[in-house]
Amino acid sequence: MPISLVTGGAGFIGSHVAEELLRLGHTVVVLDDLSGGYRDNVPPGATFIEGSILDKPLLQNLFEQYPFDFVFHLAAYAAEGLSHFIRSFNYTNNLIGSTYLINFSILRKVKCFVFTSSIAVYGKNQLPMHEDLVPQPEDPYGIAKYAVELDLKAAHELFGLNYIIFRPHNVYGERQNIGDRYRNVIGIFMNQLLQGKPLTVFGDGSQTRAFSYIGDVAPYIAKSVHIPEAYNEVFNIGGDTPYSINQLAEAVMEAMGIRQPIRYLPPRNEVLHAYADHQKAYRVFGIQPTQLTPLAEGLHRMAEWVKKVGARKTAPFKDIEIYEKLPAVWLEEDA
Repeated sequence: MPISLVTGGAGFIGSHVAEELLRLGHTVVVLDDLSGGYRDNVPPGATFIEGSILDKPLLQNLFEQYPFDFVFHLAAYAAEGLSHFIRSFNYTNNLIGSTYLINFSILRKVKCFVFTSSIAVYGKNQLPMHEDLVPQPEDPYGIAKYAVELDLKAAHELFGLNYIIFRPHNVYGERQNIGDRYRNVIGIFMNQLLQGKPLTVFGDGSQTRAFSYIGDVAPYIAKSVHIPEAYNEVFNIGGDTPYSINQLAEAVMEAMGIRQPIRYLPPRNEVLHAYADHQKAYRVFGIQPTQLTPLAEGLHRMAEWVKKVGARKTAPFKDIEIYEKLPAVWLEEDA
């Protein structure tokens, strides 16, 4: 029975990956500091360790106690837009912590290190974005993710550590932290609707993204370690069809059965159009595009879950390092 470590396994994507691994017969250890996740997200059957990937003594003890076959590294602070204003925090949590895990994986001869990167690594690039493009990240979050990708490739070349890199994008679904004001636009919209607030949109809402239902992402991340063709490769994974943020707002209101006006805010520094090509993942994992969850269906499933858990509030991020050009809405106490 394989033994797998899932970092960030009390979070959104991580908890779903942990659940899928249990279905595949893995022994699963979840490591999470609960900074963005919830203890209740950890699936029954997984061993939960509360702690940070920055805690090297904890990691050392963990790798000594469990002979991990696989490491699934999903722990990250994934607020791409906010990363401009929390550069040190971003690199410490998203890059330095990752190198600790890579070091222990090399030392303990882990069979494969699975890393969730992001299409943020592409920056402004050819559309649809495909894996053969040269990444040009434009924000610290994307830079950190790409640096980890490069480090994994270097670790493979010198030490033989196998890796699989996934670049998911705009993933949504049940267990998403809807109280996070800095990331996950669908969760933000649904939370605002539950509280009777207008939907906040940066710019004119013409930005486009392809939204990815969790059920179309997590199972393939989990099963990837059992597919030899996936080793030492990079994969885009997620939804195919781009939608504008204005279209998304209408679709979310339809799914929730609640309507509110849209509050347009000054534009922020972001890539206006970002969506990816998934032909490589289709080929290696046997995914059929017709199997992907339509946006309306995925939103309906998430909306049903959101109505059960109710609105959530999180405090403003307390460790802002640069306030210049920080969107004012992110400073509002009741955002």
